[in-house]
Amino acid sequence: MPHILEAGFEIINYENPNGSPSIKGYNIINGQLKESSNSETFESINPAILDDCLGNFPLSTKQDVEDALHAARDAFESWSSTPPPTRGQIIGNMGRLLMEYKDDVVRVETREIGKTLKESAGSVQEAIDTCLFFQSEGRRLYGQTVNSELPNKELFTYRRPLGVCGIINASNFPAAVPFWKMIPAIMCGNTCVWKSPQDAPLLSFVLTRIMHEAGLPDGVINLIHGKGSGAGQHLVDAVDEGLVDKISFTGSTSVGKMIGEICGRNLVSCSLELGGKNPLVVMPSADLDNAVEGAYWAAFGTAGQRCTSLGNLIIHEEIYDEFLDKFLDKVEHTMIGDSMRFEDVLYGPMISERYAKDFLRDLEICESSGATKIWGKGAISEDNKPINFQGDPSEGVYMWPHVYSDVTEDMECFHEEIFGPVVTIVKASDFDHALHLANASPYGLSSACYTNDRLEAYRFKSEIRAGMTGINNSTTGAEAHLPFGGVKNSGNGTRESGIWVIESYSYWHAVNDELSGKLQLAQMDVDEIHIEEAEVDYSSLA
Repeated sequence: MPHILEAGFEIINYENPNGSPSIKGYNIINGQLKESSNSETFESINPAILDDCLGNFPLSTKQDVEDALHAARDAFESWSSTPPPTRGQIIGNMGRLLMEYKDDVVRVETREIGKTLKESAGSVQEAIDTCLFFQSEGRRLYGQTVNSELPNKELFTYRRPLGVCGIINASNFPAAVPFWKMIPAIMCGNTCVWKSPQDAPLLSFVLTRIMHEAGLPDGVINLIHGKGSGAGQHLVDAVDEGLVDKISFTGSTSVGKMIGEICGRNLVSCSLELGGKNPLVVMPSADLDNAVEGAYWAAFGTAGQRCTSLGNLIIHEEIYDEFLDKFLDKVEHTMIGDSMRFEDVLYGPMISERYAKDFLRDLEICESSGATKIWGKGAISEDNKPINFQGDPSEGVYMWPHVYSDVTEDMECFHEEIFGPVVTIVKASDFDHALHLANASPYGLSSACYTNDRLEAYRFKSEIRAGMTGINNSTTGAEAHLPFGGVKNSGNGTRESGIWVIESYSYWHAVNDELSGKLQLAQMDVDEIHIEEAEVDYSSLA
């Protein structure tokens, strides 16, 4: 089979007017293009135009996954011994190539998962920023020199790579999130097997192609395609077989708990970035127009398909009616459509038909909980569409924005994440009540509070139980050098992005270098220091 660098970049600009499969996709194992061992494939479909097939990709088997893991294991010794500044230079090359190809990569992401061009550009820029940040970390992969309690002895600490990392990310941020994971992983000297998101295999292939063009050696990052229940499960099961030294997963809490159990019984490290039911509190002192803008974007940006999307909108009763009027006015005029063809749309289709079916199923939680639906009519069709829908809804999988009010803490919809364009609204009697409600869900990923009262702002950021908080900003958005992750059911305490993520992909190695030529035992051969009591005449102080 040909090497990955022989795969041309004409695939990026391919326009497919008749819906026939356009690309024959491959796994990438040890730099080679590979079909699945049983030749089975699946299609990648444009959710905005369902008869637009981007290509066929391997439905990877257990054997394919194990081949990728062995390739990563074989590449580990050479890559881990490569000087970190050299690894950083290759990562910097990746960032510069992504800048060069950015417009084309953005179009692939939008076409494959339906994000708006602006949001896809943000996702790709996040990958670029991550590369440029970690390029310099190659010269700062610091350990420490530590003073010894014994003479003629030196103590050191070093960061060491873990080994082979299994990488599994969701489809909603198919450029940013895998780079959050793999760039620090390879920076630390690890090698990776990346299971691409089921709904973004072409973009994953393009990104891996760019990594190799940047000078990444064969076997350092290996790409396998397939479903979560297939290739993804095989990758996780390989932990039990001793083939994986680290799993990094972004996805649902239920799957994350399963992965955590398998890693735990094998004493294997795992990073789990999971779901959220993110609260946004609005207090009377807030700039209401600014708060409406933040809540609207947090709820419906990316069609609500972010783990940081707004879940519970908590409004103080004093401003409840005024805020809700302003908020609903924006919701009713939401521009929805395919941003490849229409400008100024807030969001496009659901990521795939699978995501759309799950969303419609989960909306029933709001109905059965007894919440009051004040906006939204399910799936968009020609006979059932909002006033500002652009184009022909029958071409893709589009959803109305949904708003449910009269939600209380005892309702199921208050606690459950619903992945899509929906927000549940809760009324708070005062700040303490609002803070209680913000902390009451089982999740703790992102959070926000709109207030111009300094004490309220201080108390919120001090007392909220969440991994991330915005003050007078939405629940969404993080910069590439800030730690990303949550608490409670939103994760296991690990973080992505910034210098903090290095802890997730390395371990500390302590070394003592004995120079005295004899055995010296810490805590036993240390000279005892005697404290002598001085005689002091206190009479002069009387």
